[in-house]
Amino acid sequence: MKRIKRIDAYLIKNFLTLFFITFFICLFIVIMQFLWMHVNDLVGKGLPIKVLMQFFFYASLSMVPLALPLAILLASLMTFGNLGERLELLALKSAGISLFRIMRGLIVLISFIVVGAFFFSNNVIPVAQKKMWTLMFSIRQTSPELDVPVGEFYSGIKGMNLYVRGKNHKTQALENVMIYDFSNGFNNASVTTADSVHIKLTEDKRNLVLQLYGGEQFENLKKQQFTGASNVPYRRETFTRKDILIDFDSNFQEIDESILDNQHVSKNIVRLTHDIDSANHRTDSLITTFTQRICSEGYFDKAYEPTERETARQETLKPTMAPINADSIFLASSQKDMDAISKSARQKMQNARANLTFHRISVEDTSDFRARHNIEWHQKFTLSLACLIFFFIGAPLGAIIGKGGLGVPTVISIILFLIYYIINTTGIKMARELIWPVWQGMWLSSFVLAPIGIFFTYKAATDSAIFKSDAYKIWWQKVRDFCKNHKKTGSIKNWIQEHKQQTKENKHIQSKHNNEQQTQHN
Repeated sequence: MKRIKRIDAYLIKNFLTLFFITFFICLFIVIMQFLWMHVNDLVGKGLPIKVLMQFFFYASLSMVPLALPLAILLASLMTFGNLGERLELLALKSAGISLFRIMRGLIVLISFIVVGAFFFSNNVIPVAQKKMWTLMFSIRQTSPELDVPVGEFYSGIKGMNLYVRGKNHKTQALENVMIYDFSNGFNNASVTTADSVHIKLTEDKRNLVLQLYGGEQFENLKKQQFTGASNVPYRRETFTRKDILIDFDSNFQEIDESILDNQHVSKNIVRLTHDIDSANHRTDSLITTFTQRICSEGYFDKAYEPTERETARQETLKPTMAPINADSIFLASSQKDMDAISKSARQKMQNARANLTFHRISVEDTSDFRARHNIEWHQKFTLSLACLIFFFIGAPLGAIIGKGGLGVPTVISIILFLIYYIINTTGIKMARELIWPVWQGMWLSSFVLAPIGIFFTYKAATDSAIFKSDAYKIWWQKVRDFCKNHKKTGSIKNWIQEHKQQTKENKHIQSKHNNEQQTQHN
């Protein structure tokens, strides 16, 4: 059994240490960004700690596809940057060890990570996303805690708007309150005013009790209005105390996970493949069925080949048949018949338009279903390939730059990851909107970044100095010396003309020499 080489063990140890640190940092950043987008759905709901912990856990698993490639890029860049900064990479190359031999142990490790990323994306992420979005929809349906502001309309109670002008912090009573009740419709709204209001929840937290003191209620009775009457009756009620019971379930209730069974985010690659094939078959069937139905309804002429008997009959009747002028027939009709014909034609065209719109929406829905499943299918593979590409970008780039730590590597990693994220997001959007084929949109980022990784790997293997400022200073000095030398003998324009003239003379001499050799040969 082969033992792992000391150099491979050393590099793997350094890489894994940096990888785990950067992975959890990147995962924390993307989770915070995700939570910031949904903060309005989470704040003010009084959710149990258990529910929040479950949501954060499933969100963390769902964000792994974003954090993993960035962590590999940053860890590989820092690993080889540290080797270059401590001159360890130079010592290894001086001993005759090539860059690919140095990277061999990490390439094997990254291969295991790539395979693991595929199985994680195929088996874990669908379950995590299904549970995460189930919790998200449940949280959105949970009623918020009551925190009625002063001087603003509050719409946290379904069917009602409250306006409070003051609040007694000792008794927790709302003062000078106006309540607009639209539960029976806008045309049958009721307005209630009260000097003070106490709001309480029942013990089971399923109902809300409003205790109103010293107020009046105005109710619109438009439903009881007599036909033809111009005035709308209303009812006015004055009360000293009045209690209103409102349905207000503030308990958290998790919805059934089965509602997401048919969504693309909750399927593995086997189910995605099956559903994509079914969607392709359904799309083809819809198009064929709708085409036949439209033709059979007579909105468009059906293309057919007449039989020999029909052709002979048409040839026989052709000389005796006069062309039919539809306009003249329409204008010769009576006004009543013209109105009937116009109404019938308009109705027929409206029906045709409605049918075509229905058919188009049905085909578009099926195409959108197929596109989303195709996108999810390709994402199972693009995550793994992105990890491999970022390693072959980060490791050679760190060897070329020769800077470790969190400074330069972090800046370069963020820039490269932003480029990847923008390209990947653009490709997904183009594929989702069916502007590009799905495979082009999903593999666009890989097509762009793979040549960059090959270029950096080649430059690192050949000890290129593309990121060393001294090389560019030497090149710039050569350009300046060249310009100074030609300024002494003449301008650059004159030098270019002399060069062209010299080239022309050389061509003339070469042509004359060739002609002489041809003459001697003859």
